Amino acid sequence: MLFSFYCADKPGHAEVRTANRAAHLAFLERHAERLFAAGPLLSDDGQSMVGSILIVECDDRAAADAFAVEDPYAQAGLFESVTIRPWRRVYPKD
Repeated sequence: MLFSFYCADKPGHAEVRTANRAAHLAFLERHAERLFAAGPLLSDDGQSMVGSILIVECDDRAAADAFAVEDPYAQAGLFESVTIRPWRRVYPKD
């Protein structure tokens, strides 16, 4: 099942994101076969990263929760909030 992860950074935590970016990208690479999409949310001017959106294949909600907790950004305390929801692809059609 696919799950969406909407992760909003804490304001003023750009340095936490920068310091943990390599570990976060390595984490995503280790799970690349499970990733449908992943990337940063940007500020309105497109110049700064202010969060993350991921769509990840997980067996169930417990596995999605575990994935979120294991993210180096989460472990570093970057996120103000993380919203996880089951997600279904409708378009584009296969």
